Formats: sequence, structure tokens, C-alpha cells
Amino acid sequence: MVRHFLVASFADADSLMKAVPSVRGENFRIFDVYAPYPIHGLDQAMGVRRTRLPLVTLLVGLFGLSLAITFQYYTSIFDWPLNVGGKPRNSTLAFLPVCFELTVLLGGLATVAALFVRTRLYPGKQEKLIVDGVTNDTFALVLRRPEGSYDADRARALLEQHGAREISEREAEL
Repeated sequence: MVRHFLVASFADADSLMKAVPSVRGENFRIFDVYAPYPIHGLDQAMGVRRTRLPLVTLLVGLFGLSLAITFQYYTSIFDWPLNVGGKPRNSTLAFLPVCFELTVLLGGLATVAALFVRTRLYPGKQEKLIVDGVTNDTFALVLRRPEGSYDADRARALLEQHGAREISEREAEL
């Protein structure tokens, strides 16, 4: 599916940061903002929601904890009970290292897997950049053009007012 975008390139991060809230205030839909380095406060200016990755980490970590406790309890009580120096078979202190390690291992692996699934990253995927030079020295603001009503002239004027170097319309298949 081919989508239409309005791409504005900026010379520096300050002019980009001034343009983002203005564009959002005029109810234009920001598709993405590209910068060669992280810009503090850009997420809030774009209105990006907080990520749900910590929830995935928590849920899978709790699953790993319950899996470790269940497995250790089953093996030490039912499957292979051993009497080691008269200690109780279900010694919780002996279970702690394995529980901690399995919680951290599964939580970390699930976080990485969820990140790759969410961002659609997979081995061999070709990069599709809308703007040339965004990994080097270009700051870019990309507005998505909906099929219906869209005042491109008003968007261009607003972007030029905030110091856009170059404004172009592009088509991309994303």
C-alpha cells in the first residue's frame, strides 16, 4: 500500500522541536520525526504514548518465577525426594537463586522478543527511510497525508514559518 507523506527537513534540533508542537496544534498527523541523535523531550512533544514493554517484562517474569517454584517444588517433593542432612524437602532458601535467575532470564528474553515483534524487526529486513541523510546530519518531520481532506499549503506555510530547509511530497510503501 502506497502512502503519501509531506517531508520537511530542518537544519538543527531547536527548529525541529519548535515545529513539532505547532504542527500538532494545527491537527496535522505526525507520522514520524527523524534525527541523527536522541532529542530530549521529543516524545512528549510528539504525543507518543508510554511503551507497554515493562508490562510484558513483568508478566513473563512472574511466569518465570512461578515456573521455577513449581518445577523445584515438584522435583524436590514428588519426583526425586532426597534427604540431605535432615533438611526439609521444600527449602525455600535453596529455591531463591534458581527463581531469581529464571525470572530475569525469561523477562529479558521476552522484552527483546516483544520489542522485535512490535517494531517489525527481523533478520534480512531492508531499511525503508523516507528521508535521505537522517542517520547522518538531517532532522526531518514527516506528516502523513490522509486520503481525505488535507491542506498541504497550510502545512507547508507552517513548516516554513518554523525554519524548514526543504519541504517535499513523497510516496512510500511502508
